[in-house]
Amino acid sequence: MDKYSCWFQSIENPEYKYNIEDVIYRCSKTGSLLEVEHDIEELKKNPPEYWKELFDSRYRRQSWPYGSGVWGKKEWVVPFIEDKNIVSMYEGGTNLFWAEKYGKQVGVEDLWIKMCGNSHTGSFKDLGMTVLVSAVKQIISNGTEIRALACASTGDTSAALSAYCASAGLKSIVFLPKNKVSVAQLVQPLANGATVISLNTDFDGCMKIVQEVCRKQQIYLANSINSLRIEGQKTISIELCQQFNWEVPDWVIMPGGNLGNISALGKGFLMLKEMGLISKLPRLVCAQAENANPLYRSYLNNFETFDSVPAKTTLANAIQIGDPVSVNKAIKILKMFDGIVEHASEEELANAAARVDLTGTFNCPHTGVAISAFEKLVKKKVIKKSDKVVIISTAHGLKFVDFKINYHLEQLKDITSQFSNKPIEVEADPDKVMKVLESQIL
Repeated sequence: MDKYSCWFQSIENPEYKYNIEDVIYRCSKTGSLLEVEHDIEELKKNPPEYWKELFDSRYRRQSWPYGSGVWGKKEWVVPFIEDKNIVSMYEGGTNLFWAEKYGKQVGVEDLWIKMCGNSHTGSFKDLGMTVLVSAVKQIISNGTEIRALACASTGDTSAALSAYCASAGLKSIVFLPKNKVSVAQLVQPLANGATVISLNTDFDGCMKIVQEVCRKQQIYLANSINSLRIEGQKTISIELCQQFNWEVPDWVIMPGGNLGNISALGKGFLMLKEMGLISKLPRLVCAQAENANPLYRSYLNNFETFDSVPAKTTLANAIQIGDPVSVNKAIKILKMFDGIVEHASEEELANAAARVDLTGTFNCPHTGVAISAFEKLVKKKVIKKSDKVVIISTAHGLKFVDFKINYHLEQLKDITSQFSNKPIEVEADPDKVMKVLESQIL
């Protein structure tokens, strides 16, 4: 793959370029975030059908590492990494679930949920972390000293970083906001041997501290401010088109917090179109929790201004972010895709997640935000009943069991659980059990 190349480039001025193996997160000239750019002309020497056949021939096969949903697209992601330095957990390849029953309920039958939580650590963060940790392993093998990798996290990023570092034999450090992540999210980095720092602040406060620590120490920053993460996450777009036999949906809806995810989603579609594998772009929707919705507020004034907000507590804690670092990337992508930003209240997101669970899924509260946004756009007739729609489910519901059980026990504060399903306590008497069953299902 030596003939394929990529580099870092300023998102504000494409003339400023940097070596892909440099330890750098922002442009030294403009201060802007960086993007990974590829030698598209070299890639284009192979026609679209070549890439489709190559990606399809690798997809979910056992030829390591190319069976991975990320590494099967290696030439489009990070071609500079040698196979021996790849750290992979067979990520990607997640179910594109036809939400037939739910789709019929809302009148949009061509409705799909991309179940990204069916991944190694239970969230879509694995897609970016496999790339970042592999890149660090490559950089170290080339002689650069890196003492550890670190991230600020609301839960899922820390789980992915700690798992991939453990597999690679690298040290990981995670900064978590105290009492603001679920027990399931906290236990993952603990189990994988990470150094866990619990800070009495929110995610935005953790983000400021981790950046300062990484500047002063030989510690590599693993948040989505690092554009290598985006390269892995962009494979969601490629994979879902592949699963549709290279057909493009009309809409893709995704929850947004630090906004690297919506940026990655758009980047994947843009590369597909530029390479000729698809002929049109979908419309994108970024869904935010009402309690942490700075992008939604900016959208209401056509992105003319953007102001960070103090993020209030939300059940969708992974997107409880009031000062997202990737906002400029996200706004750029949304403008290119005729995108929409919606938000959801706590009651809306909780009931939306529960409603879809009743049709056979088990989604995180962040997916509930995306589902609520979808329902609002259907009600407004922005999304047509004949449209093909994909909702990105970013994490598995098992990481949020407290949210689930409190919903069904009707113990979530200020929320009316429309779809609660309490367990029924009955004496161990067959006649009394039968009487209850007759009233319930018989």
